[in-house]
Amino acid sequence: MNIKFTLLGTGSSMGVPRPDGYFGNCDPSNKKNHRTRCSALISFNKKNTLIDTSPDLRNQLLSEKITTIDSVLYTHFHADQTHGINDLRIFYLKNKNKIPVYCDNLTSRYLNNNFSYCFVNKYDYPAILKLRTLKKTFYLSSLKRNIKIRAIPVKHGLIDSIAYIINDKLAYASDANKFYEKDIRYFKNLKYLIIDCLRYNKHPSHFCLEEVFKIHSNLKPKKTILTNLHSDLDYKKLLKILPNNIIPGYDGLSVNI
Repeated sequence: MNIKFTLLGTGSSMGVPRPDGYFGNCDPSNKKNHRTRCSALISFNKKNTLIDTSPDLRNQLLSEKITTIDSVLYTHFHADQTHGINDLRIFYLKNKNKIPVYCDNLTSRYLNNNFSYCFVNKYDYPAILKLRTLKKTFYLSSLKRNIKIRAIPVKHGLIDSIAYIINDKLAYASDANKFYEKDIRYFKNLKYLIIDCLRYNKHPSHFCLEEVFKIHSNLKPKKTILTNLHSDLDYKKLLKILPNNIIPGYDGLSVNI
């Protein structure tokens, strides 16, 4: 079964460039330095599962010509992961089926409090989403085929974020600064590790480049892909210092699992 995983957005919370046009150390002439806020897409058997609803979701979907969204996984409740939620409306209107949303309890409360109109009928607008309990292991189904999803909490500053592991082959940990020891075994010897790498210097809520090097050495994935990249990190400059099996992500990068 062919599963395609696409990085829709690979930028940090303000994106690159920032809203004021600032590119930092990134070369604006390189399209791979133009980074929207983090989100990703799992595609298999004509079904699309979105990870996070970035504030840049509309442009991301248009750029990748995505015409259906069948379910949504959330990593955590921060604005750069959730505030594009209204762009899911068209996918409900096309088939009149509420889109299932998987998230932890903290994210569920945040979404219900701030986007209640998405979950209950309000002001003559129909609800478009339905919340599902996030289990540690669950399955997404399409045409009698399943893919296994592990939902693993990882430390992200003062909160936990969810890392998703697909078919025990690819892990997506877009916002993290620590993997908990009890769950390390799930991240070992993967085909792909897609991991938060905010900047060169240490940060209280995100992995930095030096930490990613250590994680890659310990977990030994076949390939590590960096995401959540701040404007400190120029694509070509990263290529010069990274080993062959660690690469910087960019918007639109896809891999087959």
